[in-house]
Amino acid sequence: MLILIGLPGSGKSTAGRQLARRLGLAFKDADAEIESRAGMSVREYFSAHGEAAFRDLEEQILDELTQTQTESAVIIATGGGAVLRPVNRQRLRERGTVIYLRASAEQLAKRLRHDTKRPLLQVADPLKRLRALYEERDPLYRECAHYVVDTHGSSLPMLVNRVVMQLDLLPPHAVRTGA
Repeated sequence: MLILIGLPGSGKSTAGRQLARRLGLAFKDADAEIESRAGMSVREYFSAHGEAAFRDLEEQILDELTQTQTESAVIIATGGGAVLRPVNRQRLRERGTVIYLRASAEQLAKRLRHDTKRPLLQVADPLKRLRALYEERDPLYRECAHYVVDTHGSSLPMLVNRVVMQLDLLPPHAVRTGA
C-alpha cells in the first residue's frame, strides 16, 4: 500500500490517480470517501459540523482504508490534515509506505489561487494561511513519511516519474503492483 500525504494542492489526488494507472494499482481518495459517506462536500461538512467532527470522520475512514487495503495493491491519497492526529500518523506509517509530496506555500498559493473547495483556504490571505499550515504540518508529514518527494518545478508527468523512481528503490514487498 502506498499512501500519499502533503499540504492541500500538493498533488496527492491527481498524482495518485496517475500513479495508480501507471502501476496497475487501485486508487482510493480519502476525501472522496468522506464525501461519499457524508453525502456532501468536505467544504459543506466543515461548515455544517466543524473541523473536529470532520477530523473524527477522517480518522475513521483512514483507519478503514488502511485496514482493509493492507494486503492489496492500492494507492491512497489522504487529505492535507490527515497527519494532525497522532493515531493517524502512526497507522499510516505502520500500514503502508508513506510518501510526502512536499511543496512550498508559495508554489501552492499559485496552484490554488482560484480554488473554492478547500475550506481552510477560504480566507483573506491564502498565502499567509498556507505558510502557517506548512509551518505546522511539515514536521508532522516528515514524522509520518518514509520518503519525501519534492514537487517543486514538477509537471504532473515529472512528479509521477519522481515517485516511481523512489518506488524503484524500495524492497519488492513494499508496494505490490498489478503489472
